[in-house]
Amino acid sequence: MADIKVASETGLDVVAVTGRAPARAGAWTVIRRFCAKQPLGAVGGGIMLVMLLTAIFAEPLSTHDPIATDAANTLARPGADHWLGSDHLGRDIYSRIVHGARVSLIVGVLSTLAGSVLGGIIGLLSAYFGGKSDLITQRVLDILQGLPLLVLALVMSAALGPSVQNVVIAISVPIIPRAARVIRASVLTIREMQYVEAARALGIRHLRIAFRHVLPNTMGPFIVLATAQLGSAILTEAALSFLGLGVPEPYPSWGRMLSVSAAEYAQKAPWLVLFPGVAISLAVFGSNLLGDALRDTLDPRLRGT
Repeated sequence: MADIKVASETGLDVVAVTGRAPARAGAWTVIRRFCAKQPLGAVGGGIMLVMLLTAIFAEPLSTHDPIATDAANTLARPGADHWLGSDHLGRDIYSRIVHGARVSLIVGVLSTLAGSVLGGIIGLLSAYFGGKSDLITQRVLDILQGLPLLVLALVMSAALGPSVQNVVIAISVPIIPRAARVIRASVLTIREMQYVEAARALGIRHLRIAFRHVLPNTMGPFIVLATAQLGSAILTEAALSFLGLGVPEPYPSWGRMLSVSAAEYAQKAPWLVLFPGVAISLAVFGSNLLGDALRDTLDPRLRGT
């Protein structure tokens, strides 16, 4: 069959219709296009990639044991032996920051996924079925969302006690209402689409329609939400650790490093505060840049603006 060329509404793109599905762009092609259109998002993605690689290869990248003390080198200045200096117990700051990336990413990713998935399911079912169940669910979510993320995480962490698992739970709970609201807004529009009405007319079960046909079309907002919440989760974990309610010793945590050194040693050993603070700032900055770029890319209302 001869090729048929169809011009788009803008007159700029020409699509060749050959009876076959168009070939999808490869992963590297998609990444190159993303970097070209969203340079700031590419910077944020690069920062998060460096953090991920640092967390994975923390052992070979470390120069010292992150929890080993050395009384002879307490408060050592940055130098050849301790690249970023040492703390009041002689522990190497660089090694602790490298291993702290692992703790921050584990807590941030797990809490973001748990809160986003649970909130997404609640928002999906609430919006799809509607009625009194939607009304009751939204009022409960209003109560949870009325408290700031950090305040609710503080209450949860204080009630559960300091541990990695409890910190993940404490941070994921405040994310649930935010995720539910975002997914619910998308589902309210999608459930009125013609293909959903056709599926109902064919007698397909409601749960199958919700999870098989409606849920996949919310992946764009879900990805943007998860990426944006990752920075907040990392920052909240650092705040909880700073207050002594987060990841306990001997796990190296950026917030715990600030808690130990900020008040007593900040003036005579500023590297104790500077380098963990820079690590937290870069993690939050990178995730926010990546989240904004993904929002602009995946939201059709923002494309080309």
